[in-house]
Amino acid sequence: MFKNFSFCTSKEQCVDVALLILRITIGFIFIQHGYGKLFGDAPGMTAFTGMVAQLGFPAPSLFAYAAAFSEFFGGIAILLGLFTDISAIAIAIVMLVALVGVKKFSFPLADLDLALLTMTLAIYFMGPGKYVVMKWRGKQSA
Repeated sequence: MFKNFSFCTSKEQCVDVALLILRITIGFIFIQHGYGKLFGDAPGMTAFTGMVAQLGFPAPSLFAYAAAFSEFFGGIAILLGLFTDISAIAIAIVMLVALVGVKKFSFPLADLDLALLTMTLAIYFMGPGKYVVMKWRGKQSA
């Protein structure tokens, strides 16, 4: 029933491998998105702050930086398996705002936002799994 890989010989090990794959995927996606807002020009901080202002947030610069930091640093944390509960919730809030406020539940345009929201919630509820950086260093996971 279980895949015949040396790292996946039981259901528990397969779940840990699946969580690692999910964390790596989510981490890379959000690092890239946060980087584009904070340091790049896709969309860049000025344009992103303007988008946040159009949504009606009272302090658009503050919320824009909060979202960008959540994506960039939260993506790094999820990738490494550190502080995954806090990071996943912060990113899930960003994705919920994108789904409701920006995409207005307009499917199929909002498909990616919904998928990323549910993936971050899965990480929140299941935890980071066994393969995290702190365990590699001989410490407990986040």
